[in-house]
Amino acid sequence: MRHNKKFNHLGRTASHRNAMLANMACSLIKHKRITTTVAKAKALKKYVEPLLTKSKNDTTNSRRVVFSYLQDKYAITELFKEISVKIADRPGGYTRIIKTGHRLGDNAEMCFIELVDYNENMAKDKAAKKVTRTRRSKKNAAAAPAAEAAAETPVAEGTKTEAAAE
Repeated sequence: MRHNKKFNHLGRTASHRNAMLANMACSLIKHKRITTTVAKAKALKKYVEPLLTKSKNDTTNSRRVVFSYLQDKYAITELFKEISVKIADRPGGYTRIIKTGHRLGDNAEMCFIELVDYNENMAKDKAAKKVTRTRRSKKNAAAAPAAEAAAETPVAEGTKTEAAAE
């Protein structure tokens, strides 16, 4: 019977698969974001999230257990020194998979997998929208400057607005 033996073998032998996932996990820890196929990213997520949970308590035993999976002392140092501090209050879900389309050569579905707390683009708030000038007909041109002045919000110091330029 094959009860509870359902996971993606990724077309590799067990030793090749373990080595590949360990290398990908080390790259993810060092670079905080890697690009790969969706199937590999899902397998990596299942592989690396328990290691990230294990890194929350910095004991000799947890370091040895994580080292037995990764075999890279620089990645272990990075994991226990920097990453574990950022994920200390997070109860799980340390990685995010974002699909990016299909690969040109073989049409494989690609994505990037990243550590959630290290994404600067999604972490910071949206910047204030730049006021752009639109083309208007001549009859609306007279009413446009008054509407722009009313709709204009305070802008950060050092930026030029269109009204200030005129």
